[in-house]
Amino acid sequence: MSLLYKVTGKLLSAASVLFRGEVEKDAQLLVQRHENAVLRRQLTGQIRYEPADRFWFATLSRLIPRSRWREIFPVTPGTVLGWHRRFIAWKWDYSARRRIGRPPTRAAIKVLVLRLAKQNPRQGHRRIQGELARLGHPIAASTVWKILNAADSDPAPRRSGPTWLEFLAAQAEGIIAADFFHVDTALGRRLYALAFLEHDTRRLHITGVTTHPTEAWTVQQARNLSDGLGTRIESLRFLLRDCDDKYGEVFDTVFEAEELRVIKSAPRAPRMNAHCERIIGTIRREVLDHILITEEAHARQVLAAYEIHYNKHRPHQARCQLPPEAQEQPAAVHDRKTRKPLRTRILGGLINEYRHAA
Repeated sequence: MSLLYKVTGKLLSAASVLFRGEVEKDAQLLVQRHENAVLRRQLTGQIRYEPADRFWFATLSRLIPRSRWREIFPVTPGTVLGWHRRFIAWKWDYSARRRIGRPPTRAAIKVLVLRLAKQNPRQGHRRIQGELARLGHPIAASTVWKILNAADSDPAPRRSGPTWLEFLAAQAEGIIAADFFHVDTALGRRLYALAFLEHDTRRLHITGVTTHPTEAWTVQQARNLSDGLGTRIESLRFLLRDCDDKYGEVFDTVFEAEELRVIKSAPRAPRMNAHCERIIGTIRREVLDHILITEEAHARQVLAAYEIHYNKHRPHQARCQLPPEAQEQPAAVHDRKTRKPLRTRILGGLINEYRHAA
């Protein structure tokens, strides 16, 4: 409004310079015409001047000598000056443009605060504030507290304890489980295989197949696995197995030397080693129930092929449909016409793998 008032005044001043003799007379006529318009607009009752009327009178006052204001304008000269001061003062009035208090928090920041609180139940509002500062969002701790409180989430540490699944997932990184399973040949001969499963990555290790799983053979499989794991064994803390006599004390000693604690499940309690029981069931349903095993070498070949397929290709729900040895999701395919999937037959077509052509 102040800018419009000044621009209008400048334009009228420029006209007064060009037409010196007629400007004052024309300004008087404009004032009288506008006053007549105001009177016609309000034939009855008290005369009220709208903001547009005040604006017009104050602007025209700059073209008329102040000594003649009383006889020309329908209001007193003091009123005209008051209108003029008000329009000029609007330039310095920031009350309409300034909000009281802190600026509102962006919706994206609120969503991020609730996400951090959900993913880190033991962190309080000050700890979450620190994480936001590291991400480049410097907001006050009180703001974080208000966001959590408005969402009915306790801002204090440990809003809620971890669920049973979250607890098991946190422990999975340090657990490897072992179990025996049998394989019956076409001629009725029973073979035994030893399988290890890493809980965190779901990586499967079938270390060997034998007819007579003696304690010495089992110890050798433990040593082979310890060497094969390499540096990954440093992240393991527990070995879970049952109370089968095939293991023996030396078997435990191999893993205890790597600073693993051996935990034995209770007798006749397969659910205490549920991960291994489930992978053994998967091996039976997907391979062993559909192939006639002829001998020990054949069983070793079949299980080795399935182990490679399981670790490198087979998706897992617990790992967001990633195989155990994959670290990230494959890139999305946008041009499906040029990249057609190719099938790879495993174990004579019993299992199929699909990949895009290179």
